[in-house]
Amino acid sequence: MKERVISGIFIFAATVALGLAGGLWLAAALLLVSVCGYLELTAALGVREEGKRISLPEIPGLVAVFVLYAGLMLQTKTTPGTMLDFSAAAGPDLPYADFLTISVILLLFLCEMGIFVFRFPKDHHDRMFHAVAAFIYAPVMISFIYRCLFLPYGKIVYALIFFCSWVGDTCAYFAGRKFGKHKLAPVLSPKKTIEGAIGGIAGSVLLCLGAAALIAALYHQYLFWQFALIGFCGNLIGQIGDLSASGIKRNAGLKDYGHLIPGHGGIMDRFDSVIFTAPVLYFLAAWLIRVLD
Repeated sequence: MKERVISGIFIFAATVALGLAGGLWLAAALLLVSVCGYLELTAALGVREEGKRISLPEIPGLVAVFVLYAGLMLQTKTTPGTMLDFSAAAGPDLPYADFLTISVILLLFLCEMGIFVFRFPKDHHDRMFHAVAAFIYAPVMISFIYRCLFLPYGKIVYALIFFCSWVGDTCAYFAGRKFGKHKLAPVLSPKKTIEGAIGGIAGSVLLCLGAAALIAALYHQYLFWQFALIGFCGNLIGQIGDLSASGIKRNAGLKDYGHLIPGHGGIMDRFDSVIFTAPVLYFLAAWLIRVLD
């Protein structure tokens, strides 16, 4: 428990510091997180043979991670403002980021199919598909944490990713302990309850309403129902992400994805809900704030 608390404090402090710094510091940190998450997933999905340090299908995936983040980082622009200027947006424009992401995914798929063709029947197609799926699951979805900073009020949206995931999870834990009676997913996670899930969603909505109040006070822009919707959807999809990662572990016969974070496990154990929440908040915020701005 002591290790878990210390690790949690360190992760929280690093998350805040990187969010305020933004730019290349955050991109570099997420690049490392993405590489670790990708390798944890490929191991769990059987892309890498047991006992090997790396397999051939993983190599194009790792190259794709670096290409994706290099493309985002090279196009990052600086904008006026301070670390605490929550209204500023900095980074590549959204069409460029979308084009880059889709292009890298397609090229990775073609590379994996090339490996499959030239190594057939030594390699099975499942490993190639899983290598691409692991790339989308971890590096691509994690990259939306960085991309959120490109949006108006990007630093607030960035913070809400972790509030909806981690603080919402804490709300779900206490609501489940106090009111929990009905199991949410008894096979995947026997301790989770429907009442806890509702508490997590409620906590996330309240946090997002607090963020909307901050924007209203600082910038006189009123986005209360938009941020309430962001909180609802962000926490709901984050809970699905948590259970999805647990399901993959169960299928693979794993207790944890890794041992990188003391007391927590691997990157996928700590960021399972964040990975799902980030793209949902990105697209909701991009649409709701920009369209209604």
